[in-house]
Amino acid sequence: MLSAQCIQIIKSTVPVLEVHGVTITKRFYQLLFTNHPELLNLFNHANQKQGRQQAALANVVYAAALHIENLAAIIPVVKQIGHKHRSLGVKPEHYPIVGKYLLMAINDVLGEAATDEILNAWAEAYGIIADAFISIEQEMYENTHSQAGGWEGFRAFRVARKVQESHVITSFYLVPEDGESIASFEPGQYVSVKIKKDGVEHTQIRQYSLSDAPGMPYYRITVKREDAYLDRSAGEVSTYLHQHIVEGATLWLSAPAGDFILNRADERPVVLISGGVGLTPMLSMLNTLTEHDSKRQVTFIHSAQNGDVHAMREQVNLLANEHPQVSVYYCYVKPTETDLKEQLFHKEGYIDLPWLQSIIADTDAAFYFCGPTPFMAAINRSLQQMGVADSDIHYEFFGPSASLELETIS
Repeated sequence: MLSAQCIQIIKSTVPVLEVHGVTITKRFYQLLFTNHPELLNLFNHANQKQGRQQAALANVVYAAALHIENLAAIIPVVKQIGHKHRSLGVKPEHYPIVGKYLLMAINDVLGEAATDEILNAWAEAYGIIADAFISIEQEMYENTHSQAGGWEGFRAFRVARKVQESHVITSFYLVPEDGESIASFEPGQYVSVKIKKDGVEHTQIRQYSLSDAPGMPYYRITVKREDAYLDRSAGEVSTYLHQHIVEGATLWLSAPAGDFILNRADERPVVLISGGVGLTPMLSMLNTLTEHDSKRQVTFIHSAQNGDVHAMREQVNLLANEHPQVSVYYCYVKPTETDLKEQLFHKEGYIDLPWLQSIIADTDAAFYFCGPTPFMAAINRSLQQMGVADSDIHYEFFGPSASLELETIS
């Protein structure tokens, strides 16, 4: 339990964190990696360069300060991060290191304003928060390792098949090299993939959603090559997977993780909405629903730039033809001439509120969506305007969590 004095001091720092939160976390990562470069093996370097990891950590610190009187309120966030930590291999011994450099960063950024009283209060609060992470993650490690087909750390998998799904998206079918069984998972979960490129000092780890239903003798990940379209730096790992990982190659995988999962006990209609490669967890959910929930109404909505980059359209169309309870709708932002000629989509441009209202008859349903953050923010606003209950809105970020209301600390 935190003392009343500690709580009061932490609360007094909330306005400061709102202003300086990202500056503090940027300094934290500088100190951490300078003194413990081995921890670079656990972090997504691209997210570091883009500032996403720093912003995400700043939001967690801010939320902890904001809810310091009732830390139970942030347990859902702790569990979400705990899934990621477990899949990366974060261990209890890492937490004192993080705490040391977080306090140093607060001191460096705030200067004289970081009094001994403030630093001691944050040290006390960090200890409580770290204990919560360690406890939750320890349970996750134990459950993962003890389940049928489960394992701890990373396990070698062989690429049994490599299938090009579109101009920029490829699926990898992965089977364990030891020939033993693999852990089941919930539709919507992901695995961490660890690679070590020749000539690169540190390993790199990325999370990829499992794109097929559970119960198969393989895991399937479906990866977009991030350098093909859009003006941004190439995704190092996705490009490597596309260009260098061939059938028969070995990839190292964590056991499945993640709290963005399909509620299979809910018998109401379900709406799956995806943008770009955000369709991967939706495919796992769709495949599961058609295999096991034959009477549940499913609306599958996907947005892509055009038909050239639209992955797995034929597979989804086949499921819709075989299962009358499944309705499918496609939205192309910039359709090609072929798309227009063959009428391969249902709406040109972006998914918007009027169109959603025209195809979704009942808002008493479970809504799941995934895609780029601006896409998800637009979908979230539309669903709220349609009157969908907050408890029925579920979404997944690729990478560090942000805010769909764009209220992250700046």
